[in-house]
Amino acid sequence: MTAIETVSEQLCFGGVQGFYRHRSEACACDMSFAVYTPPQAGDGTRLPVVTYLAGLTCTPETFTIKAGAQRVAAALGLVLVMPDTSPRVDLPGADHAYDFGSAASFYLDATQAPWAQHYRMESYLTSELPEIIAAHFPIDPRRRGIMGHSMGGHGALTLHLKHPQLYRSCSAFAPVVAPTQVPWGDKAFRGYLGDDRAAWARHDACELVKSGASEAEILIDQGEADQFLTRELQPERFEQAAEQAGQPYRLRRQPGYDHSYYFIQTFVEDHLRHHAQALGL
Repeated sequence: MTAIETVSEQLCFGGVQGFYRHRSEACACDMSFAVYTPPQAGDGTRLPVVTYLAGLTCTPETFTIKAGAQRVAAALGLVLVMPDTSPRVDLPGADHAYDFGSAASFYLDATQAPWAQHYRMESYLTSELPEIIAAHFPIDPRRRGIMGHSMGGHGALTLHLKHPQLYRSCSAFAPVVAPTQVPWGDKAFRGYLGDDRAAWARHDACELVKSGASEAEILIDQGEADQFLTRELQPERFEQAAEQAGQPYRLRRQPGYDHSYYFIQTFVEDHLRHHAQALGL
């Protein structure tokens, strides 16, 4: 069993908000994550768990502090897991741009040097971290969901579509749905995966849904005043791909909302209730 170090724990809505650290075999470095354990865990009950993937520039603290999710998770009896957005290692070029390198992993397993040794986030999120959470926290491993924002919304969609038996429910705020077609994805995929566009397609939600829909209804919220809407996000691409593939989904366009955590705060309860219902609460 992988040991974890408790960095801090605080009482929050009757549950415990904790921050933790461990040595990752997948990423070959120390990794940090946050977990909210609701008060229902006190009687030994195994609870559903939802993993939240944050966006570019974020850390395990971003959603944990800004979203206001603990109140809802406490009411519903959901465990929340907030991983980091990338390994934190000193690699050449890791801190030269906000959209590549540190805090910009795009939640994939890199194949190009120097990233391939550490940037193995798909393996981390689909194998190592779930095992650590199951070993140390009162979760039901049969009831896992995944959600995310922006780059993290991309990660939530792709990891759910590739691993539907692991992450049984899925939702996203303003996700990058077609990274092979937009500048953020072009930059990240070229750097992490090289020039093989077939490899890129394996990390693109639109391409993945075309090759096989999941049974879960995917909830997506998109602000219509989002500054990245037309250049980077393009939700209509996923809408079209999902319609053609028969993928159950709800795409809600929210007038006046931007890309910020004020948007996420407004709709986070809807997303957590979506997961709670899908995971049997």
